[in-house]
Amino acid sequence: MLSRYWHTLRYLRPIQFYGRLWFRLYRPRPELQPAPMRRLASRAWAAPPLRPVSMLGPTRFRFLNQTHDVPGPESWNAPTLDKLWLYNLHYFDDLNAQDAQARADWHRALIERWIAENPPGRGNGWEPYPTSLRIVNWVKYLGAVAGGEGTEAGRQGGTEKRGADACLVPQCLGASVPSTSLAIQARWLRKRLEHHLLGNHLFANAKALVFAGAFFDGPEAEQWLALGQCLLRRELNEQILPDGGHFERSPMYHAILLEDVLDVLNLAGVYPGVLDDALLARCGAKAVAMLDWLAAMTHPDGEISFFNDAAFGIAPPLADLGAYAKHLGIGARPESGGYASLNPPYSTRHSGREAGIQGRESNVAVTTSAGVVSEPTIHGRGPGFPAGTTDVQCCWLRDSGYVCLQAGPAVALLDVAPIGPDYLPGHAHADTLSFELSLFGQRVIVNGGTSRYGSGPERLAERGTAAHSTVQIDGVDSSEVWGGFRVARRARPFDVIISPEMAEMGMDPDLSPILVSAAHDGYRRLPGRPVHRRQWQLAEDRLVVTDRIEGVCRSAIARFHLHPQVEGIEPSIGEACGTLRLANGACIHWRVTGGHPRLVPDTWHPEFGRSVPSQCLEVVMTADQCAMELTWAASGPSR
Repeated sequence: MLSRYWHTLRYLRPIQFYGRLWFRLYRPRPELQPAPMRRLASRAWAAPPLRPVSMLGPTRFRFLNQTHDVPGPESWNAPTLDKLWLYNLHYFDDLNAQDAQARADWHRALIERWIAENPPGRGNGWEPYPTSLRIVNWVKYLGAVAGGEGTEAGRQGGTEKRGADACLVPQCLGASVPSTSLAIQARWLRKRLEHHLLGNHLFANAKALVFAGAFFDGPEAEQWLALGQCLLRRELNEQILPDGGHFERSPMYHAILLEDVLDVLNLAGVYPGVLDDALLARCGAKAVAMLDWLAAMTHPDGEISFFNDAAFGIAPPLADLGAYAKHLGIGARPESGGYASLNPPYSTRHSGREAGIQGRESNVAVTTSAGVVSEPTIHGRGPGFPAGTTDVQCCWLRDSGYVCLQAGPAVALLDVAPIGPDYLPGHAHADTLSFELSLFGQRVIVNGGTSRYGSGPERLAERGTAAHSTVQIDGVDSSEVWGGFRVARRARPFDVIISPEMAEMGMDPDLSPILVSAAHDGYRRLPGRPVHRRQWQLAEDRLVVTDRIEGVCRSAIARFHLHPQVEGIEPSIGEACGTLRLANGACIHWRVTGGHPRLVPDTWHPEFGRSVPSQCLEVVMTADQCAMELTWAASGPSR
């Protein structure tokens, strides 16, 4: 136990120690003075991606695939409800959800209830993260309800209303009540910034301060704006890697932060000249790189891959974020499948080119074993990869540590990444050298996904190595995940090679022009100091995954988790081959050498609160090296 704590705490930054102590001991008093004046907007909001409907009735809500009623004041902090569910209740995402106008009366009443039943500084709703998300949602909502009446154009047309509050039906809320509450929340948040957590939490805090500072006018609002922008500048540089990936290596959180960056650009268009030009230029460049990264890490079905904490339904998918970016002047480059900044409307002081946001900030490359670095054929997959290609296309997101391959109908996403920043591994899984595979547009091999947070056994199992399509040695995890968001000793990849020189690697040169190989040291802490090495070879009609264990171990199991729509046919006794049948009728034949295969019951966790029965193809390794070969008809299922 002492060793676990040591290997967990040794990586933390000093601010995470004294920041946590300060956060627990310091309880500021809420500042209840009237709100500053509203800033005059120049145009209406560009519509952001719409959230799924979560408000089912005046007091009935559905989050994380669970439905509950919130009938009275005690329900906002009900101890019988999951903490994350309660957080979602306080976000107010439904204000900006599909068909929100149809629930306008419910929304107005809910805002009134929240203000009356959640005294400043008390309860889940006043914790910094839900406060941050609620501030942004309220600002978006108030701007949308205004319908332009609070803009300069609306005023010139004879409307004298002061922004959105005048449109909120005074008999329900009063013209100044939402603004007053927003200001109180912003003042509270400024004194409760999550420096002890850092990462996406601090980014959300900073974004909320920027939104509040732009929404209001005057000296107090300028203080919020200055602090928020200062934090955003720092966190953009820290959290968004040169290849465009978010440093926590979670496609889900990457998409969340991409929407955050686009929201800041949207805000700057509503209030031109208010936000710092250099920050906006940085946001534009980061948005371009982040869109490219997300395109690379998205399956052909349009949804994210499952590495580290990841689930559907939490962040908008690539198509929605791409459409949002296009509205803001960031559009697709059809010739390459990537994204480029156009002439965004978020600054009146200079054009996009003058802001330095043209082009793509990236560190994507292919390295041969001879050490020659060259640009890959393209920089994305799915929307990025050209249709009908027969050659293997490779995208190496080398800063974040993922490799994306496509050959014919196959797309493979490979994890050769560190689990995340050493000081912030809270959303990490023990998934090193795992991979996911799609064929003919359908997922075939998957990682387990994420259905819950917290510190229970389900959370621990979902973070463990056995829940991922990789190798587990001696029944332990490759990285020591524990608690809900802790990691002690962690696996580090090394010897990552992407090479077209198959002959040098002893592989079949006719199979594929590109080999990907890597190793990790996560099991060296065990007796015998074993090392797991994995190689992938992808061609138009097959994938070969070869695992090798160097050193001594008692057992090694390679797992290939199957998507629920993939039916595994049990192999005959004594045979090391079998068939997988896809929903579209395509068949995949598999063959194992160096191990004993078996099909076992499994579960897949595509969303929070949801587990779907599936199967897993387990291979108990009987030799130092084991290979799984998957073959299919490149032309697809016969009709």
